[in-house]
Amino acid sequence: MNTTARRWTQRPADSTWGDWGADDQLGRLNLITPAKVLEGLREAREGRTFCLSLPLDCPGNRVLNPRRAPPHLQPTVRGELPNMTYPLSRDNASLTDVICDDTVTLALQYSTQWDSLAHMGQWFDADGDGQPEMCFYNGFRAGEDVIGPLDYRHEKAGEPLPATDRAPGAYRLGIENMAATCVQGRAVMVDLKRQFGAVPLRVGYDELREAMEAQHVVVEPGDMLCLRTGLDEALLDVYRTQNGKALEGGFAGLDGRDEALRRWIVDSNVAALISDNVAVEFLPAAPSDDARYPSHPLHDLCLFRLGVHLGELWHLSELADWLHAHGRNRFLLTAPPLRLPRAVGSPVTPVATV
Repeated sequence: MNTTARRWTQRPADSTWGDWGADDQLGRLNLITPAKVLEGLREAREGRTFCLSLPLDCPGNRVLNPRRAPPHLQPTVRGELPNMTYPLSRDNASLTDVICDDTVTLALQYSTQWDSLAHMGQWFDADGDGQPEMCFYNGFRAGEDVIGPLDYRHEKAGEPLPATDRAPGAYRLGIENMAATCVQGRAVMVDLKRQFGAVPLRVGYDELREAMEAQHVVVEPGDMLCLRTGLDEALLDVYRTQNGKALEGGFAGLDGRDEALRRWIVDSNVAALISDNVAVEFLPAAPSDDARYPSHPLHDLCLFRLGVHLGELWHLSELADWLHAHGRNRFLLTAPPLRLPRAVGSPVTPVATV
């Protein structure tokens, strides 16, 4: 284990910083080895596939996040005219082609998505000098490796400074690193809705263990863990009706402040955590007794410390019901994000094969 990586002299507790090298940008995706891919392939017994993505314009409004607008789809332009059902005979009477071409403005984490390891960092004293820095997984730095249009590292009187002349984005830890691995391997389903109902439950270690034992689920190193809460079904109802009542009761999520659950995530060597809910974890998080603390404790543990990618707003219910009906909980998962350099998240159309 390398604990003297170039960017840091001390690493956070329960972190994997340096375990796969000073410049590693994959975190626990390193555990999805060729052997794990073969384990996943052996779960593909019937050749049946499930699309695990919601429509990428679901729910169709800003009910989940006011900062993320639905996708805006429009034609490209040919000259001054929209390039949609455009007859090329207009330009050349001899041509028979009719062209359609479009473009989209898309919030990359509006619907079914992956969080990259650059999605959330923390203030942390990586240099060991008593002064915290804005850091991301493996000690990559804000303002150097992850660039914003404003530089908040040296705020004076509450005013951020202009950033460098580099375009904003994740020059390290961007989602393209995840895409290059293909993200294919064995996944395991835990059906929280079946165990507890569609209720606003903070799922700690005791609840997770209860569901896993009842459903005979075993999670091994390098597995990707999927958690079905039923929120995907409610979102599809909102998508169809544009009535948000289906979301009013709330849904389950992991309790990121539960120490026993955090220890299980550390010790399990799970490669990724995936849910049909908004953040995998229950938000707002339970209160903390610490003077300084993360608002998203599971994001802190997974993205910042362990290098565990988070999949959110996946469409898991149809697959979960099929697995239950057939006495199974494992399947082959293929889920690469967009290979979009410098992006901190990505839509994804995951495929489960059973």
